[in-house]
Formats: sequence, structure tokens, C-alpha cells
Amino acid sequence: MGEFEQIVLLALLRLGNDAYGMEIRQEIERRTGRETSYGAVYTTLDRLDRKGYVTFRMGDATAERGGRARKYFRVEAAGRRALTETRERLAVMWEGVSPR
Repeated sequence: MGEFEQIVLLALLRLGNDAYGMEIRQEIERRTGRETSYGAVYTTLDRLDRKGYVTFRMGDATAERGGRARKYFRVEAAGRRALTETRERLAVMWEGVSPR
């Protein structure tokens, strides 16, 4: 799993299920200081959806959004497992390594 995929999943877990793209983007920027585009977040969420790591539901259309509905995302069990496995693999690789 790529670094940004991990960051998006972790942001979604921090926010709780049923978070939407803008909230995820803001959480990433707040926690990492990394400027992130909406496109990067939604492209990653789409990829995570195809992998079965997240699912989404559509909210109601609102006038403030020009009649468009908002997508609310949630992390699935497969996404949690993938994060845990990635963390464990990285921990093993970091053992005994000093980047200096």
C-alpha cells in the first residue's frame, strides 16, 4: 500500500466513519502540514474503494452544493487489515536501521 493511501485511510479512521473528501483533505493537511488537492484525495479514495478497503454511501443532494450529493466514506475490515500489515512490514524493515 502506498504512503498516500495509508495517510488517507488513517485520516478517515481519525475522523470516524462517514467522513467526506473535504474533511479528509483538511485532516491530512492539519496533521501532516502537507498541502493536498481534492483530486488526489478522491483519486485515492476511488482506488481504495476498488481494492475493497473503503466503501461509500451517497448523502442527500443539497442546494449549497448545486444539487449534488456528497459521498461519505468508511474504512472496511480489509482496509484496517491492510494498514496493520503495512505497519508491521515497515516496523520489521526499520529494525536496526538508522537513516543518519
